[in-house]
Amino acid sequence: MLKKLLSGLFGAGDDGPKSPKSPKRRAADPVEYRGYLIVSEPDDHGGQYRVSGWIRKPLPGEGEEGSQLLEHRFERSDMVPGREACDQLMISKAQRLIDEIGDEMFKPR
Repeated sequence: MLKKLLSGLFGAGDDGPKSPKSPKRRAADPVEYRGYLIVSEPDDHGGQYRVSGWIRKPLPGEGEEGSQLLEHRFERSDMVPGREACDQLMISKAQRLIDEIGDEMFKPR
């Protein structure tokens, strides 16, 4: 028990060193919605997951470079206790944003 406590305090564990400033992220498979791609990439904060990810829109490209991609970083303050629940919440919030503002999210502020 003491070893587990100390490893938690000093950031050592099965996944190697972690820092609160650099939480683990692993992107989920993209979900297509109305021509956009929603990619959930939540921050893992010790079993709590912060809703975040990307909303992307592929644009048809010409020439050798292929298609271009518009991207909008999606960050929310919501914390969810499970990864699957977090992915689902990210998708539903991203779908709502797409429905409400569409391509406006890609314009510079």
